[in-house]
Amino acid sequence: MRVVTITFGMLMAGATGLWSQQNPLSAEVKRMYDGTKNNLTRAAEKVPEDVYSFKPVPTVRTFGEEVGHAAEWNMISCASAKGEPATNPAAGKTAKADLIAALKSAFDYCDAVYNTLNDASATQMSDFRGRQQSRLATLYFNVSHNNETYGTMVPYMRIKGIVPPSSEPRR
Repeated sequence: MRVVTITFGMLMAGATGLWSQQNPLSAEVKRMYDGTKNNLTRAAEKVPEDVYSFKPVPTVRTFGEEVGHAAEWNMISCASAKGEPATNPAAGKTAKADLIAALKSAFDYCDAVYNTLNDASATQMSDFRGRQQSRLATLYFNVSHNNETYGTMVPYMRIKGIVPPSSEPRR
């Protein structure tokens, strides 16, 4: 039985490697998305509720608004790549628990988009904010925007003495 289990595990590992070799572009953008999703989710969870209303200067968003912005733009990007109208799961929400739920809802939606992407479907055109571009370009925008949003959140955390998730030791 142990030999069967080990053999099955090796076959599954090989199949995963083969998938990424057959679909290197879609595998790469998904890997990058997963990293941004991890940073944004961990930051949203790590920051205490009272910091959600904090903004370093009056002309910028609060930390909570940044979490909501991330949820909204993940939906905009992924819905565009899927060819569907976007909804905003964070609309009207200000409480930490509600914003985290909105962010996770947006990531659940995006997960399905990234998980069904392959290199052939990545070249299909979609409308992104009035411009035709490949699904891959739209999803790379999503990754870039996630990184920008996380980069905006980091100083908020540093000002409050909170170590950002990407600066923590790897587990």
